[in-house]
Amino acid sequence: MSRWSYFLRRLVLAIPVLFFAMSIIFLIIRAGPLDPVAAILGQNQDPQVAHQMRVQIGLVRPDGTPVPLWEQYIKFMTDLVTFNFGQTWVINRGTNALDLIAARAPVTIWLGFWSILIALFVGIPPGFYAGLNPNTLSDYTASFSGIIWRAMPNFWLAVILASVLANSTQLSQEILGITFTWQTFIVETGVIGTPELTDLGDPTRLIAAIKWILPAAIVLGSASMGNEMRIGRTAVLETINSNYVETARAKGLTNRVIVWKHIFRNALIPLVPVISAEAFLLIGGSVLVEYVFGLNGLGKLSFQAINQGDMPLAGALLFIFAVFLQIVNILQDFLYTVIDPRIGYES
Repeated sequence: MSRWSYFLRRLVLAIPVLFFAMSIIFLIIRAGPLDPVAAILGQNQDPQVAHQMRVQIGLVRPDGTPVPLWEQYIKFMTDLVTFNFGQTWVINRGTNALDLIAARAPVTIWLGFWSILIALFVGIPPGFYAGLNPNTLSDYTASFSGIIWRAMPNFWLAVILASVLANSTQLSQEILGITFTWQTFIVETGVIGTPELTDLGDPTRLIAAIKWILPAAIVLGSASMGNEMRIGRTAVLETINSNYVETARAKGLTNRVIVWKHIFRNALIPLVPVISAEAFLLIGGSVLVEYVFGLNGLGKLSFQAINQGDMPLAGALLFIFAVFLQIVNILQDFLYTVIDPRIGYES
């Protein structure tokens, strides 16, 4: 089976999963306990306005007869497939849901990029180094740090870090004779408010955007940092004791070639699902992290949409998240075939 045939097969297999996810979203929105008209108009409704709203949403026909659930289902599925998410009910009422999502997406993408980058470069290298130097001080330090990171809940770390940054005037200290506080730091560097995530080719804008997102990215990346550190250490230890590494040593290969070509590459195999799982953590964790740090991204928008009963917006976000997770799963399977040549495209 060729590579393209493999990808085509994976895409076809993803369709039933998306179909099932879309059906669950429909049941949540249309068959759930929430009255959409009450979410839009409140409890004190004008009967005529409420009727017009139900007609507009597609719950009833102009003559007052209810629209069958199967007919609502077909229209709902058709709209999702064509990315016609309709207009929001509550948040920025009347705004196209896709336009609102597109406006908030850059913040979440920027947060996800740095959180994954921090998790990869802070979690994996210490784990690999500890695996290459077992039973040493560096190994004990990395193992202990991994346990600590795994034990700290995301929400707790977010609240603590936000509190520390907000009250850093009490934590000021003398550095080279200069009193340093977080407030004076952000004032002097210009990181005030929410920077525009545009024209990041400008070094000043890029530095401001990185400093602004870094605390939230550290919190979000810490969710998988400890796992990557611990699993990386274990994978390296198992790989070092494997037969093919012993064979490579017997052939007279240098330690550098053995480490980079045989140990590191094979140690990455058990890390692939951990790295891809960061996408799931990004979706779930960004809701809380963005809300705690006041970031206007998709996570905070999802919380607001569900909390305020804006079902078209919530359904659109859930659908986009489901598509994103399917893409991540396909990329994970592809990475397996790249890292481990023993895994082919055959069934």
